[in-house]
Amino acid sequence: MDFTMPEELRMLRDQLRRFVNDEMIPFERETCDGEKLKPEWRKKFEARTKELGLWMMEVPEEYGGLGMNLMASVIVWEEFARTIALPARGHGIMGPHVRSNLYDLTGELKEKYLLPTLRGERIACFGQTEPDAGSDPGSMRTVAACDGDHYIINGTKRFITGAGDADYIQLMVATDRAKGSKGGISCFLVDMNTPGVKLGVQYNTMMGDKPWEIIFEDVRVPAKNMVGGEGDGFKFAQKWLGHGRVHHGARAIGVAERCLELAATYAKQRVTFGRPLSDRQAIQFMLTDMYVELEAARLLVYRAASMIEAGHQARTEAYMCKYFADEMAFKAADMCMQIHGGIGLTTDLPIEKMWRQQRSYRITEGATEVMKMVIARHVLNAYGK
Repeated sequence: MDFTMPEELRMLRDQLRRFVNDEMIPFERETCDGEKLKPEWRKKFEARTKELGLWMMEVPEEYGGLGMNLMASVIVWEEFARTIALPARGHGIMGPHVRSNLYDLTGELKEKYLLPTLRGERIACFGQTEPDAGSDPGSMRTVAACDGDHYIINGTKRFITGAGDADYIQLMVATDRAKGSKGGISCFLVDMNTPGVKLGVQYNTMMGDKPWEIIFEDVRVPAKNMVGGEGDGFKFAQKWLGHGRVHHGARAIGVAERCLELAATYAKQRVTFGRPLSDRQAIQFMLTDMYVELEAARLLVYRAASMIEAGHQARTEAYMCKYFADEMAFKAADMCMQIHGGIGLTTDLPIEKMWRQQRSYRITEGATEVMKMVIARHVLNAYGK
């Protein structure tokens, strides 16, 4: 078992570290308007990612991208998470965001949705969460009923990031509620200007982003707009979410590492009662906990990414990334804030924003308790007599 990082990944990490340290962190309070990157900074950062050879890094080579593997992507996500110069959610700065199942589209759907998205001409959002179905997609109440060569969709989606800017939605709906997540959920591509699709409430969150509610009232969608077959939706979602949970872990590593850098530096500089904070055992123990848990999370994430690259499902490993790393990074941000005292509560430092974002990730895209519930099933199957 070799834990040595390949030379090309070390070079990538070092290159990104310089970019983040020199060109992002010094300006990180200026780059965003709320949780949207300002146009002038988007233009600048996208130009730099092209220069650095990162443009369309996860797009397959056959579509003009780099086809970067998951381990390399983990390094990129880690380094960019060390700064609040970029929005924590939504589209990044490395080209259009395309969920993997769109690459399987053919014919008319490929021409209408995939290719324009890759060219930056169309923007997609993803709709799964509902008022009564967040971590429990089997309880989904947005339904699609077959009507000849169309489906009629009714229901409501909630907390949909980017819906206000999207041209179409990758929509998860129940086509057989009795089957729930075991073959009862399907995925459709629905244009946002389709009659019956309406934006509802826009939520103001403590993280700064403003996700939407989307209402579907007798929305007629061609049957050919179904991605895959009927009942395949949750299968697609699990594939995205597996990579997404590794992404969560990688992002958490970057946040925790920045918090450790800030906390250790401040502890050495801040003098109280004639001695630097770094001399206090209470502070040393906080820093130790931050460091040990950071390194443990790094191993979990790198292992999961390596397993997925090798063709393993790594479902439990991906759940562990989401659970352990998101919890770890929130604790790191919280201890970093505590070490800084009053100045850590101000918006002059990035700590409070990292704290707010990490608190949210313990809930969104799979709550900690759901991660633990699924891991517990594995434990009982693997170790129970």
